[in-house]
Amino acid sequence: MQELQYIEIETNPNPTAAVIWLHGLGASGHDFEPVVPELGLPQDAAVRFLFPHAPEMPVTINGGMSMPAWYDIKAMDIDRVVDTEQLKASADAVARMVDREIERGIPANRIIIAGFSQGGAVAYELGLSYPEQLAGILALSTYFATANTLEPADANRGIPINVYHGTFDPVVPESLGRRSVEQLQSLGHQPRYETYPMEHSVCLEEVQDIGRFIREHAL
Repeated sequence: MQELQYIEIETNPNPTAAVIWLHGLGASGHDFEPVVPELGLPQDAAVRFLFPHAPEMPVTINGGMSMPAWYDIKAMDIDRVVDTEQLKASADAVARMVDREIERGIPANRIIIAGFSQGGAVAYELGLSYPEQLAGILALSTYFATANTLEPADANRGIPINVYHGTFDPVVPESLGRRSVEQLQSLGHQPRYETYPMEHSVCLEEVQDIGRFIREHAL
């Protein structure tokens, strides 16, 4: 996969932490750009936010038409039939972004991987397999698509993970969020699970919880 294009926002000069935030199917990096001021981070916090754009690709559930996607979704049943190789290729592309942030002076253990829906599935794959210890994973309204094929890295066996889901989500049912928690637990992780009375979206309370996670684990 080619290098990803992305939006970059720095809350202050000389960032000491980074958040790489992956959007959902059919969206773009602009989706979560407006969230940054709402996170409630300290005024002096220097965080670099990176919002990559997924490449355009044919998506089966979209009638085979091309749209921004991290991987093809072949069926919308409860098990989410996905193109695992494309998902891993996307995770590799995001991993190269992590590598660059380390080269730019931000330690791996101050880099958080966040993802919404499709982006969350990529965040799980990347965050749990990256060879250096990361700061954490934020999984928003998503599912653990590669739970059975993941090759976990020892460095991230204790990575902090927060899982957030809407109780009225008609796109990714909350049952998939709960299942991801069980799958993570079976791998030895201790994720925190929070729900909100919303559909397939984000809400202010969730955004504030995300800000708290960033403060606790990256600042």
